[in-house]
Amino acid sequence: MTTKEYLKQARYLDLSIDAKLEQVASLHDLATKATSVISDMPGNSTRNTHRMEDTIIKMLMLENEINGDIDKLVDLKNEIQAKINSVEDDECRILLEKRYLNYESWEDIAKDMGYGLQNIYKIHTKALKKISKS
Repeated sequence: MTTKEYLKQARYLDLSIDAKLEQVASLHDLATKATSVISDMPGNSTRNTHRMEDTIIKMLMLENEINGDIDKLVDLKNEIQAKINSVEDDECRILLEKRYLNYESWEDIAKDMGYGLQNIYKIHTKALKKISKS
């Protein structure tokens, strides 16, 4: 795994958590959706209950998985922060924090740091070399 891939892990885990949260919201909507059918025929009242229970169980399992992922994300971010903090060059350290912990775009980083994109890319390359040595 390259240094860049290592640093990107937190972003991908964060995106995965967001996707799972969307799934929970979708399951929640499904579980709370109430539809009624008017009919002269007696219906099976337990049919919808079991489906709702299954949906709630799936939702709870997904929420537990999300909580585990959040714990992993916090640990990973702490680990990445420690690696970034080992870089002595302030400019490189700030760039790494903005990119890999705050998930800022290259354009926003360049604007905040007062550089053009080409300079930001050069600083990034230098920062990756410094972090891989630490």
